[in-house]
Amino acid sequence: MDELLEDPKLLAGLCVWTEPVCEDLLAVERGELTEEGFRDRYLHRKAILVLDITGFTTTALKSSEVHAFLRILNVQKLCQPILQRRGASLIRAFADDIVALFDDPNAALDAAFEIHEGLARRTGIYQAAGCIGIGYGDVFAIGPNLAMGNEMNCASKLGEDTACAGETLLTENAYEQLRDRGDVRCELRAVDELPFKFFSATPNSA
Repeated sequence: MDELLEDPKLLAGLCVWTEPVCEDLLAVERGELTEEGFRDRYLHRKAILVLDITGFTTTALKSSEVHAFLRILNVQKLCQPILQRRGASLIRAFADDIVALFDDPNAALDAAFEIHEGLARRTGIYQAAGCIGIGYGDVFAIGPNLAMGNEMNCASKLGEDTACAGETLLTENAYEQLRDRGDVRCELRAVDELPFKFFSATPNSA
């Protein structure tokens, strides 16, 4: 019989969930807490912006790892003030990704457009572009980004794997919140390998 770790403090040491979250998940597993009770405790509604910086692997191979790190740093230096000014309630960076949470999906989209514009204006050897996915909906306030669940997964898939440089993609939930904006053009996109609808979003002035 395989030995299973049941100590919430040791599980929390993996740095995925906090000790209270581990305790509650173990309680759900034991039948001491219902899934609905877990949802009531941790769900919150957020807009999620996931930005992936392009060209890390290529830059590391062609130039150096340090050069690639400096490209990431320069994107972070631009993005942090924009995300804060647009009202992000949480900003986290991991490797060449940035995740930000907003209460309002409009603020997330405005931040995305401003980031793309700012990156496009930058020149020099550390110039980079970003790919952005935006989701909106109920996510669990657990994990490093306080946003685990389907909408986070979809926004990450769009930002990290699907969007091209300078592109902003929306989940269907985000699109429903943003579709009536007169300053934005949204277009349904179809990618065979994705099991969900998504939309591209561009400013009308673009």
